[in-house]
Amino acid sequence: MAQAVLPGNPPIDITLRRSPRARRISLRVSGLDGRVTLTLPRRGTEAEALGFARQKEGWIRAQLAGRPDVAVVAAGAVLPLGGRLVTVAPGAVRAPRIEGDRLVVPAGGAEGVKAEAFARAMARDALVAASDRHAAVLELKYGRITLRDTRSRWGSCSAAGDLMYSWRLILAPPEVLDYVVAHEVAHLARMDHSPEFWAVVARLMPDHARHRAWLRREGASLHRWQFRL
Repeated sequence: MAQAVLPGNPPIDITLRRSPRARRISLRVSGLDGRVTLTLPRRGTEAEALGFARQKEGWIRAQLAGRPDVAVVAAGAVLPLGGRLVTVAPGAVRAPRIEGDRLVVPAGGAEGVKAEAFARAMARDALVAASDRHAAVLELKYGRITLRDTRSRWGSCSAAGDLMYSWRLILAPPEVLDYVVAHEVAHLARMDHSPEFWAVVARLMPDHARHRAWLRREGASLHRWQFRL
């Protein structure tokens, strides 16, 4: 991959990548991190790519302007966590814990890093509990559970039955987290997205459609929280 810059106010960093399967130049603005990517055919030139980007400059800037603002997690930040709003507050504690409407973290700086560690642990507990519950309904077993900070998907189920989830689901409403788990656990029964698969999802969560819609509409906002400076 190569980097280029589209001049303007402000300048826009662009990632150039070549694909042997691409037949024409294509443009993508990530709704998660705002990365602008131009994909070129094998014989496309950088000059052609930047010319294409200049033609689409108005659209690119509109897409970037529509992204959620970055929210830095530090002392005083109000964070959605497990379906409630908590204020990050340094205190005389050895490990982060919730006290009322506060997430109290050890004093001494790096509040965001400490809050992230707590959020990840909280996410694991919630995701394991939901996975156990849905798998029990289907009378199926899963393999291991891993948590990642994924950009392109909220969860996955491997052919071996291992489950992967984004820990940022703990920042979403609990019902949305539960939907993602139901979706992935349903893949233990059907490794596709056929009508039969969606019937399994509906069995686990009859009102799954509105939570799926929330994730499509608001999911990018879960990445606005920046825990590390």
